[in-house]
Amino acid sequence: MLSRRHVLAAAGAAGLLPLAGRDAASQATRWQMATPYPDGNFHTRNIRQFLTDLEQASGGRLAVQLHSGASLLPMPQIKRGVQTGQVQMGEILLTAYSNEDVFFDADAIPQLVTNFEEAKKLADLQKPFIEARLARQGLSLLYMVPWPPAGLYAQAPIATIEGLRGLRFRTFSPATNRFATIVGAQPTLVQAAELAQAFATGVVQAQITSAQTGVDTSAWDYARVFTPLGFSMTKNAVLVSRRALEALPADLQQRVRDLAAAAERRGYEMSAEAQRTTEATLAQRGMQVIPPTPEFLEGLRRVSRQMTDEWVQRAGEDGARLIAAYRA
Repeated sequence: MLSRRHVLAAAGAAGLLPLAGRDAASQATRWQMATPYPDGNFHTRNIRQFLTDLEQASGGRLAVQLHSGASLLPMPQIKRGVQTGQVQMGEILLTAYSNEDVFFDADAIPQLVTNFEEAKKLADLQKPFIEARLARQGLSLLYMVPWPPAGLYAQAPIATIEGLRGLRFRTFSPATNRFATIVGAQPTLVQAAELAQAFATGVVQAQITSAQTGVDTSAWDYARVFTPLGFSMTKNAVLVSRRALEALPADLQQRVRDLAAAAERRGYEMSAEAQRTTEATLAQRGMQVIPPTPEFLEGLRRVSRQMTDEWVQRAGEDGARLIAAYRA
């Protein structure tokens, strides 16, 4: 029969086990991540796979909680949120920040990029400039993935680029704002989450964005026609706080980078699949999916030449070399 002293000692030892477990758990690094895109979006699904792989590869030493659909921070605040430590990771649309650095929006020039091979070539040329800018802001680039080629949403077919003149045109970046100005449309800044209301109230009459965004925002509720233009293939960037990343053990930092590279490769594949499936979804939900007329494409090429020249003027010698290398 156990003495009272033995019982108390055993109870004390048992009580230490949960405390030890809690100590081990407390040593795990826990990060927060914000993205403005909904759970069904391929970018978000790719991030979830990346974070799952990361937690498994780290042996539980690193866990990242994802806040999707702008539930924690709206897109305009995400980059700043990572810089200030409000979150450790974030996803942004690079071109939306091109006022900070001209190299953030080379991919937004109309028809400079029209397929995934071209998108990867341009991204690789942009990458050193993007990494340098982010490093000065206390950020590290983990990976970039392009959106599928963007198209035109409107209430009726538009046969020429002159047909955009006077329309209230949704913009989401300096490049889309410039495009609207050049073609004589009325630029109106609207975030994706506000699209349905903007169209319903007449604030917006047309926009250029991907079929994926159309599916995300149920475009069939507010637009009748989608014209796949191959307008541009802008990129999302997944960022991490340099301070948070460098606080990890060296082996864990390398796992983050290795899995980020895998997420980028997977993201390109998912984007290509999204192009096929989301355009089909728009048609299935009753939208007219109409190819562009030769006249519209010719007008778009004229705008492309103008916007490319303007971009090079802003980017200087480095920009001229980038465009030359891309076209080589």
